[in-house]
Formats: sequence, structure tokens, C-alpha cells
Amino acid sequence: MSEQKEIVEKYMDGFRATNHKKILSCLTDNVVWEMPGFYLHKGIAAFDKEIENPNADGHPDISVTRLIEEGNIVVAEGTVKAKMKNGSELDAVFCDVFHFTNGKINKLTSYLMFNKQP
Repeated sequence: MSEQKEIVEKYMDGFRATNHKKILSCLTDNVVWEMPGFYLHKGIAAFDKEIENPNADGHPDISVTRLIEEGNIVVAEGTVKAKMKNGSELDAVFCDVFHFTNGKINKLTSYLMFNKQP
């Protein structure tokens, strides 16, 4: 597995454990995180604030089904499930496009589609 794919796996492991330090260690200080139509965060502090959903109850179950790499870009496809505090469940598929600079993620574009919205 390539170094960039390993960073994406480390990033996903961080989200599975809600481990801010692990996630943030994968990012450049000027990282940009965009979910088109929902948000655009610039900088590591803004990214950090978006890591946890305040309505979630526990850690998300994230499964990566495909990693594709070309140059400085890695695309991850997969599923995410989470229990919410109100008793509902989030059930979605995602496609994340990671852009790398000097071995760290400097831009992430996340596409999310709900199978079952909480």
C-alpha cells in the first residue's frame, strides 16, 4: 500500500475512534474541507470543530470499500453508519477525494449520500 493510502487509512481509523489527534496529524495546517452544498472549512482549527457530530451517540462505523490513487490524489469510497442520541441511525455512502502536499492531506472534498437519514 502506498504512503498516501496509508495516511487515508490512518485518517479513517482516527474517525472510527473519534481521535482528533490522529486525524489532525494527517493534515496540513492550511487544510480545506468541503462538502459541496453543506460547508467549506479552511484551516486545521475549523476542520477540528467538524470532526464530531454533537448528535451522534458513540463512534461511527466506517467501511472503506475502495481506494484509488493517482498522483497526489486518493479517492476513498465507502459506507458510514452511526447511532444518534435521539435513537435514529445514520446510514450513508461516501466518496472522499483527498489531495496531498508533502505527505499530508491539504484538501478534502466529501460527497455523502444518505441511505437512511437520522
